[in-house]
Parts: sequence; structure tokens; C-alpha cells
Amino acid sequence: MDRRSSRLEWQEAYEHTSAAHSRATTQSGTPLAPVYGPGDGEFPGVYPYTRGIHPAMYRSKLWTMRMFAGFGTAPETNERFHQIIDAGGTGISTAYDMPTLLGIDTDDERARGEVGRCGVAIDTIEDVADLYAGIDLAAITTSMTINAPAAAIFAMFVASAEDQGVERARLGGTLQNDILKEYQAQHEYVFPPRPSLRLVRDTVVFATREMPRWHPLSVSGYHIREAGSTAAQEVAFTLANAFAYVELSRRAGLAVDSFAPKLSFFFNAHIDFFEEVAKYRCARRLWARWMRDYYGALDERSWQLRFHAQTAGVSLTAQQPDNNHARTAIEALAAVLGGAQSLHTNSFDEAWSLPSSDAARIALRTQQVIAYETNVTQVADPLGGSWFVEELTDQLEREVGALLEELLELGRGSLLEGCLTAIDQGWFDEHITEAAYAHERAVQRGERLVVGVNAFVDATSAPAPTNQVAPDTEARQRARLAEVRLARDATAVTRALDELRADARDSEVNLMTALMAASRARASVGEIMDALADVFGRYRVAPR
Repeated sequence: MDRRSSRLEWQEAYEHTSAAHSRATTQSGTPLAPVYGPGDGEFPGVYPYTRGIHPAMYRSKLWTMRMFAGFGTAPETNERFHQIIDAGGTGISTAYDMPTLLGIDTDDERARGEVGRCGVAIDTIEDVADLYAGIDLAAITTSMTINAPAAAIFAMFVASAEDQGVERARLGGTLQNDILKEYQAQHEYVFPPRPSLRLVRDTVVFATREMPRWHPLSVSGYHIREAGSTAAQEVAFTLANAFAYVELSRRAGLAVDSFAPKLSFFFNAHIDFFEEVAKYRCARRLWARWMRDYYGALDERSWQLRFHAQTAGVSLTAQQPDNNHARTAIEALAAVLGGAQSLHTNSFDEAWSLPSSDAARIALRTQQVIAYETNVTQVADPLGGSWFVEELTDQLEREVGALLEELLELGRGSLLEGCLTAIDQGWFDEHITEAAYAHERAVQRGERLVVGVNAFVDATSAPAPTNQVAPDTEARQRARLAEVRLARDATAVTRALDELRADARDSEVNLMTALMAASRARASVGEIMDALADVFGRYRVAPR
């Protein structure tokens, strides 16, 4: 595109926004334009979207303040959700405990000691109903950070909402559902990669056809970065996975422009401020170019990378924990200046405890201070044009592009096959492990300073945990599951699970119908995952 026409295209798009006739000034009264830069440069809301996907960015609409919560039982997490909404949160995001993430029931021996500890315990559709009790699911968007059992949890969510009178077409939110990154970084998988991708395919097809407000896949770089990757690796591996899902959906018969606008991304907001801003700009640019030029998308919405950011959990320290307030604020500001569509800010106490309600409120207030007091929302991409930021953006683009080309070569022209081959060969593990090791060595040698850890250390110790799961949580959740099992129709459960197995054996059948039927019969997450494992098998990592 001629860059002079970029200015005209931006002007036309901007005039159609709600911000077109608004006026903004600095605190001292100096007028502010909605965007700055040369007339022949790039502009927000215009391909390749380096400077943002909307022409007015936050002048038109602030990012969604989507706070992440989950601990103990569903009623306890529901109480926290209501606190977040009452404090001004505009979206809720659900964290699940380790047994749920691995598709294991609370009464399974493997779940002992982990129930409700790192998230909320969900066993059946009854827990899902308790989790969102009193929340208008047609009015507030809901995000679910779950992957291996994502299809089962999603089926329970949709069935529960419909049973309460909310039609599936009215539900808005996001299912993470990014199984590829589990084999690369987080390692919370159940089935082998290929049948797991079948579940991703089925949820994407189902949501594309029946749930216009729902994003069935949020491709996550967050966990890749938390595992120790570099910024360039985070972007490269995330985009590679996203392109793999594009190819997967096309193989399922979906036209690229029918589902690509529903894809979203989940990035880390780390502590290297300018690199993070450049990272988001680079990711948008590469996504736009590959979607248009390599995958042939014609709809501009398919070129626009929409992302949620969460501040870096791995950057929080148990030593001198009050310093975490500053880390979270800096990381959140980087996400905002980088153009995030939604944001979660970590609580300062998460390095040693489940976040307390007071800490979670301060984390939300951090976003609100940025949004309403700093005035950074009045100008789109305010760091665009900085020699430093532009060079960082270009450098990251080169590094990311080289990694994508390597994966493309592994897959002989297919990033879906490239990602699967790289998983089989341990390619991702090797890259991430080397980056994590290099970082840790730099900290230990004092080449990278962490305040309170290897610099400016004092004698104070980390405080004792202040917000722990109640000792009887596991017993109460086990009792809840036993109660549901006692009240349900056992014959109906057996029949529903048998039908799920039969559908799983036919690769052409979409499993969402059978999953929702099993959910309504009160089959548990573990029972559903066991039924699928009877057909798909379970994944075991080959020794390397």
C-alpha cells in the first residue's frame, strides 16, 4: 500500500469512530491529536496494523479489564467474581485447579493435595452453574484458561447457560483451547497431539457456526514466556501455533475469513518495557502479512491480531514483595502502550500465596489508574516513531521471521505439520530450555539484576501465606461430586459416554453435541476424558 494512502485510509476510518469529535488535552491544557507521525508513515487501524488494530485505539474504547480468578470450590470463586465486577472489572477469567486442567476428578487419587489450590475445582455441570451463579452471562464476557479438557468444560458451560435460559448465540467470551503450546511449554496434556487437535477443530467449527460472539481459541504465548522463552520465541512459537490452527480449520472445510476474525491471542507483559511494546507491534505486523499474503485472507478483520495480555507471573518475587506493585504497573503500562485489547494485572502476593481480595483489588486499581489518570489512552501508539522502538520492532520481526521459516521448512510448507514435527523432535523444548538456562545463569552471575533477589537485598524474609485454600476444601468438593453422582441417572450417564466413544471413533463427527449430552447427564470431567482416552489413547513423552 502507498503510505500516503495510509493516511487517507486512517482519516476515513477515524471519522467513523465515536472518538472523531472528542477533544483531548494534557493536564496542562495542551491539545492532543489522536495519532502522531509523518503523513507518509503507518497509521493505526490500517494494514499491517503495526500501530494498532483500531484507528482511534483507546480514545474510542478502553481495553477490557479482565481479572483472572479461581481457587477452592465454585461458590468461593463465584464470590471473588462478584467482588471483581463490583470493583469495576469488565470481564471475568477463570483459573482452574491442576486436577481440572489435567482432566482428573476430585475423588481421583492423583488429585489428592491439589484440589482447589491453583484454581477452582470443576467436576460436573453443577459446579459450572455454581461458578457463574448470579452473573449475567449474556452481558459480561467470560474467559476460560483451560486446554486439554477445554472441549468438555466448554460443553458444560454452554449447556449450563442454555439450561438457565441464555441462548448460546448470546454468550460472549474466550476459550483458551491452545493445545499445541501444552506440548511445547506448559505440559498439561492428556491425549496425543493429533486427536487433541481434533477437539480444537470441533470447538472452532461449532463456535464459528453457532456462537457469533464467542472466541473458541486464544493462542497463548504467555505460558511459553513463563517457561523461559525469549520475547522473539514467544511471538514466533505463538504465531506458528496460530497458523497451524488456521490450516487445521481450513482442512475442516471452513473458509479462512469465516473463523480467522474469531481467533485471539494471549501474550505475556514482561519487565523489559520497550522490548515488550515492540513485541506486540511486531506480532501484529507479522500476523497481518502472513494472513493476507500466505493464507489468502481477504477480510481485514482476519489480518487484525487481537490480544489479551497478563503481567508476568515469573517476574514476581517472594523477596521484598512490595516491589511487585511496581513491576506489575510497569508491565501493564507496556501492554497498554503496545495496544492490548484486554489485560489482567497480577496481584503482588502471588509469588507466595493465592492472591488475597485486597491484593486483587489493588491490581485492578493499577489498570484503572493507567486508564483514567495517566492520559496515555488519548493517543494511539504514542511510542511509534521512536528510533529505539522502531528498531526493536524491526529486529524482533527478523528474529521471529527466521524461526517461522525454520518451522515451515520442518513441515515442508505447512506450519501445522511443522509444529507437530517440532513437538515430536523436542525442538520447542530445546529452544525454550536454552533460553531459560541462559536467563537464570545471568541472574546467578549478577549480569541481570533483580531487585531484592541479587541486588539491594535486605534481611527481611517473605511473609507467610495469607490467603490459602481452606483445609476442608478437598473434602467439601469430594462430597459435592458424590452428591451429584448419587442424584444422577447412572444409566443415562453410561449411555451418553458410550455415544461419546462412538462419535470419537468417527473422525468426521463433531464431538460438541455428544459432549453437551454427557454434560447434561451429569458425567464428570474425568469420566468424559476417560471415555475419550479409550479411543484417543494417552500421551507419553518419549525419552530424549
